[in-house]
Amino acid sequence: MIEDLFTRNREWSKGRTEEKADYFDRLASLQQPEYLWIGCSDSRVPANVITGLEPGEVFVHRNVANLIHPTDVNMLSVVEFAVQQLNVKHIIVCGHYGCGGVRAAVSGQQFGLIDNWLQPIRDVAQQDFQCQECGTWTDLDLDKLCEATIRAQVKRLARTPTLQGAWRKGKGVAIHGWIYGLKDGLISDLNCTIVKGADTYPA
Repeated sequence: MIEDLFTRNREWSKGRTEEKADYFDRLASLQQPEYLWIGCSDSRVPANVITGLEPGEVFVHRNVANLIHPTDVNMLSVVEFAVQQLNVKHIIVCGHYGCGGVRAAVSGQQFGLIDNWLQPIRDVAQQDFQCQECGTWTDLDLDKLCEATIRAQVKRLARTPTLQGAWRKGKGVAIHGWIYGLKDGLISDLNCTIVKGADTYPA
């Protein structure tokens, strides 16, 4: 029942104030997150929960398959606000194994509007996996494609005007590529961090 969400919300709010009476006063006064999280919309990968962070500690943007589109005004606005106004120190692009968007991208099937959205994944598949034939991907292949796609999004994000401008101004914001395991709940670093624009990549 949808009404249960209100009940759970009140229980959560009560629990917070019982732990710390000024919890919401402090939360309402200011947000100073150190992290911007760009993750997948998958309901099993909530940023705050899997990182153990509290409300106010991570700024979040999510979309299907955690993709960076140079024309996505929504995502670009979030990144600009996070970097220029919130002064985040770290941007984390986090995908996950078993991503339905990745699987759909190379399935050879048509799903509608999302087909265009998933094109960056097919681009990675063609470049890094010699455009493996649709329907022949094993789970291990798909896991590797998930990883490769995240690395590619880190590179794309690094080339956006917001990040290039921030680095020119001396801001020490770093972009990281991480992946989450649905089967064990663990996050792994894909070791593709870009710091201060030291590296540039083709989009």
